[in-house]
Amino acid sequence: MSQISLELIKQLRERTAAGFSDCKKALEEAGGDIERAVDILRKKGLAIAAKRAAKETKEGIVEAYIHANKKIGVLVEINCETDFVARTSDFKEFAHNIAMQIAATSPVCVSREEMPQEILEREKRIYEEQLREQGKPENVIPKILEGKLEKFYKESVLLEQPYIKNPEITIQDLLNEIIAKTGEKIVIKRFARFQIGE
Repeated sequence: MSQISLELIKQLRERTAAGFSDCKKALEEAGGDIERAVDILRKKGLAIAAKRAAKETKEGIVEAYIHANKKIGVLVEINCETDFVARTSDFKEFAHNIAMQIAATSPVCVSREEMPQEILEREKRIYEEQLREQGKPENVIPKILEGKLEKFYKESVLLEQPYIKNPEITIQDLLNEIIAKTGEKIVIKRFARFQIGE
């Protein structure tokens, strides 16, 4: 196995926020291919997240974020399994980053399952009307509509949004990373976003 350079490990750490030894192991497993190493770390995060899925999350924090102009404010509740994890700097930093994400991107809900049906129906209607006005054939409308709704989910569902600090990963990826790092189930429970004039 060729020696993995510190520079490569540093690059992988910046992209994934994983620990030094995890990055080194993933790069060794991937034969120095950084893209494969990213996938290995993501799968590891997913595997740990899946293992923790049945656990209860009765601890956590409510994070508040007020934007510098004092015109946008966010409250977000993030739960974990133990008070010990809730008090760690990693958990607090994650909560802060999620609050900033919500302030910046104004998601509708946390997960796809929580999307209010009336909002979804309204979006579908608007897209269908637009497509008909553009003269799209009826038989291709459902396929185009599916693509437009996927794009809508990526913009409006918090877990599916690209992370503002690293658009190469989603908020779900970021959540999987903190689950892998803490070894606990972590849930973004709910949020409220306030904006002057809305």
